[in-house]
This record gives sequence, structure tokens and C-alpha cells, in this order.
Amino acid sequence: MLSAVTRFPVAGLSLAVETRHAAGNPALLFAHGFGQTRGAWTATATALAATGCRCVTFDSRGHGESDRLAGGDYHMDQFADDLVQLARAQPQPPILIGASMGGLLGLLVAGEMTPSPFRALVLVDITPRWETAGVERILAFMQAHPDGFADYAEAAEQIAVHMPQRRERKSEQQLRPLLREGADGRLRWHWDPALLTGVVRESERYQPALQAAAAKVDVPVLLLSGGRSDVVSGDTVSEFLQLVPHACHVDLPHATHMVAGDANDAFTREVAHFVQGLDSPADSRQRAGAAQTQ
Repeated sequence: MLSAVTRFPVAGLSLAVETRHAAGNPALLFAHGFGQTRGAWTATATALAATGCRCVTFDSRGHGESDRLAGGDYHMDQFADDLVQLARAQPQPPILIGASMGGLLGLLVAGEMTPSPFRALVLVDITPRWETAGVERILAFMQAHPDGFADYAEAAEQIAVHMPQRRERKSEQQLRPLLREGADGRLRWHWDPALLTGVVRESERYQPALQAAAAKVDVPVLLLSGGRSDVVSGDTVSEFLQLVPHACHVDLPHATHMVAGDANDAFTREVAHFVQGLDSPADSRQRAGAAQTQ
């Protein structure tokens, strides 16, 4: 499926946005996690576009090919505003598919805005309250290599250590969109280092607001969690389902927090099933709140 990459203006910046099957229906808007790029969705967006969906992926501000904020003063509300603008730019309210940070932003927006700019939510391994140890592990990796890497092989080695569940190491071709070469010739991650202060510093204080927003969400919701995740747990899932009793929950037992990367076929299948079920309310409600193991 061919895709088109454009620049989308938001508050003085521009975001890299990739659209597959521009004339498709329904519209799916994919929001990646902290430190990721739109490339995290390539396989799923390509597969769903082939079934007739309009699939829109993008790099969040400070990530990938999108602009960085001068001064590096990033805040969660900026990312939320960007997401709202992208949603409103779609031909109809999109189904938001958000991983980690992207899911939290979608949850916040859907709960606080009336009407919601989203037709439905797919939350990928994230709940309003998360396990701190898992998040700290991710942040430790992001902060571990401030001087970058000598070459792509060194970067691939460090990723393999961080994600031992992946059988294949990333190739240079796969790593190129994730790394930038500095003036010193060393390769550094694509994200703005300033993200590790502003957004991370205020994330914990957003938990009460996220819980309050979740309780007000009235669109269909699917929570896809990784059975081996250290960010989402049985306790946080149970709390979420109490806040959003109409939500569906599916557990992918072999996936970690990186659900789409660890179990992409199963992940894509569950998203497709949920999207198709939106036109059959009785079927969707029948699955509501039911944890399933694939």
C-alpha cells in the first residue's frame, strides 16, 4: 500500500505525517509512545490500509522527522493539542490507536473534550496508573547513551540487550530512521533530549487527571496489554476496567510493553476485529470488560 508523507503545522512547528489509503474508511489515527516514531506502526498501518482503512501515522513533536521545540520546554498539554488538531483534520472522527504516551494523550483528550474528537480508542499497554518500575526501566535506557554510538552495530547491540525478547537484531536500514548523525560523527537517538526533563517530570502528576478523564470516556474502548509487560499489570488493568466498565480488554501473553513490535500479527488482528465490531454494537458490548488470552 503506497503512502504519502506530508508536513502538518501545529503551533509554529510542523509534524511529519504519513497517510496510507487517503480515501479509505474508517479513519485510524496512530499515536506512538514516548521515544518512538511513526515507524512503530508501519506493519499494522500497512495491513489495515489494505483492508480499506485510512491509516494516519505521525511523529510527535520532538521525535523522528517532526520539528523540535526551540528551548526544549515540552509539556503534556502541547502533545494533547497536537493530537486534537490531527484528529480534527481527518475527514471524520478517527479511531485513535495509542501506545503508551500516545494512549494516555488519547484517554485524556477523550475524557476531557465533549464531544470527543475520536470515534473510539485503542489503548496499547497503558492505563491511567502505571507501574513505576517499568517506566523507570525504559527511561534508564533512554538516558543511558548521551554520547551516542560509534556505529549502527553498537546501537543494535544495546537495543538487543534492552529487548531480549526480540529474536532478530535491528538492521542498519531499520535503525536509520531512529538515529541521527551528529557533527562529531556519532549516532544519537532521534528524539530531543529535552523531552527527558519536561514531559517526564510532569507525567506522574497527570495520573489523577487521567483517572478522572477515564471515568468520563463514553466512546468504545479496547485495551490491549502485554502479558509480559512491566508497565501495565493485573492491578492497573482491573482499576482501569472499574473506571471504564464498557471497555474491552485483550491480553497478548507473549508481548512486553512493546506490544505492536513483539506480537504484531496478533495485535493487528485484534485491532481489525475491534474496528469491524464498531458497526455491530451488540457484538462489541458482548466483549466489554472481558479479558481474553490469544
